Amino acid sequence: MQATPQRKQLFVASCLALLVTSLSFGIRAGILGRLGVEFELNAAQLGTIAATAFWGFPLAVVIGGFVVDVIGMKKLLIIAFLFHLAGIALTIFAGGYWTLFISTLCVGIANGTVEAACNPLVATIYSDNKTTKLNHFHLWFPGGIVIGTLIVYFLDKAGIGWQVQVGLMLIPTIIYGYLFSKLSFPVTERVASGVSTAEMYKSLLNPLFIFMIILMFGTAITELFTGQWIDLLLKNVSDNAILLLTIETGIMVLGRAFAEPVVHRFSPAGVLLISAILSAAGLYLMGHTTGNMLFVGAIVFGMGVCYFWPTMLGFVSENLPKTGAVGLNLMGGAGMFAVSVYMIFMSGYYDNLLVAKLPAGASLADYSNAAAGTEMANALGEAKKLAGPEVLNATLIIPVILSIAFAGLLFYMRNKNKANSPTTNAG
Repeated sequence: MQATPQRKQLFVASCLALLVTSLSFGIRAGILGRLGVEFELNAAQLGTIAATAFWGFPLAVVIGGFVVDVIGMKKLLIIAFLFHLAGIALTIFAGGYWTLFISTLCVGIANGTVEAACNPLVATIYSDNKTTKLNHFHLWFPGGIVIGTLIVYFLDKAGIGWQVQVGLMLIPTIIYGYLFSKLSFPVTERVASGVSTAEMYKSLLNPLFIFMIILMFGTAITELFTGQWIDLLLKNVSDNAILLLTIETGIMVLGRAFAEPVVHRFSPAGVLLISAILSAAGLYLMGHTTGNMLFVGAIVFGMGVCYFWPTMLGFVSENLPKTGAVGLNLMGGAGMFAVSVYMIFMSGYYDNLLVAKLPAGASLADYSNAAAGTEMANALGEAKKLAGPEVLNATLIIPVILSIAFAGLLFYMRNKNKANSPTTNAG
């Protein structure tokens, strides 16, 4: 392990940078409706603005992965700081669709750049405990979403405008920018260990890495798509659909905070298998139950998805270290890209389900615009009550497949470790 005397300060600054990333998700989700009213934006325009963050993220995380070894993690994080600053300022002083579009793109690029630099930074400064520390680092993503939604809720109650709510993100932004500008950074673990660039790119063709990239599609969709859509899909099934998201996110924070004993007891591959099984069980409960059992489903689901993202990164960093920062960031980029594509696909699927549950020849637009309390509005509500769980049930196949795949991975890793153990070699 490299001597990194400032690793605690670097880790704290990394957590603050990720906090800004997650606050941007939580606060923007809370104010999106008001932005639509204030700037007279339709649903398609609001959807495009929201999706821009998901496109900017994978673009930045992949490009950042390819350049981080060249320009260094410090310069990359200063770039992230400048994009966060620009994105937040443009949002505060937005004048309409295009300023909101550009501001969201800037924030998305900043968020991806933070991951591009901080994932390899945490893996480098804690090379003796990667999976645990990546879990500790990534707890600030669900944690920040909780904080962001609470900020919106309480400031709304106090009558404080959305510009101030967005402006609060400047505080952790300026702090992490200042800290990173003053701290000394190590080189990435791959550079420190003397692995050549050619060897790194060759390692990306390792069948195990390709297998993990494919599984990252599934773990990211299971976690992020469901989290983003719970309120939409279940608000006609439960009066407290947003509370389901809060419970799930809170469980994720606690799970990642106490990751160390779990990871050491079960190994990364074992944790991923348990996560997939619990995720499938949680989705099944949320798609097949009502009332209080929905909350049980949210708890089980939160326990399942809480370890997915950081443990996938930790597994690659520990077992495929030659893939370096590029490997970690390709994993993150692949996950976020998969979520954005799946969201587009499932949006169409959800609309088709609604149409199928309305009277023959019904126009979804007409029913959506119907006044509350009318027969058409009530019919649409009933259609949504049936369609939401069906989307969850369609998504359920993903963690089921993941459970089988991770069982195979656990079996493979145990055999590989057994073959490489000194006792086996001596025999």
